[in-house]
Amino acid sequence: MDTKIATYNTASARFCKTRAIAREWLQAGKVHYNQQRAKPSKSVEIGAIIKMPMGYDERIVVVKRLLDKRQSAEIAQTLYEETASSIAQREKNQQARKLSLFHSPRPDSRPDKKQRRQIIQFKQQ
Repeated sequence: MDTKIATYNTASARFCKTRAIAREWLQAGKVHYNQQRAKPSKSVEIGAIIKMPMGYDERIVVVKRLLDKRQSAEIAQTLYEETASSIAQREKNQQARKLSLFHSPRPDSRPDKKQRRQIIQFKQQ
């Protein structure tokens, strides 16, 4: 079965919402196929390793099956398997983001005029 990466990402495995987003990822060089930058015309094989961005993290998956048509989300999740190292790295990054938010709190609102004057006065001391 000869399936292109853009087709695999969107129609089959649902990594992206649309084919256009998948094409942008591929043309920008954000998707790696077996440790090499992928092009939209690259054919996908079973057992291939695909590395792609997912929010703030990167996701590394191994292709288990290929489909020609878009299927339900439950079926799409059976097409690939995320590597253990990828899952561990994503969880580690998530914990780091939570800690950084905890240690750098932000005020609920902007300072008013009096508070801004106090901040300026404090900085000039």
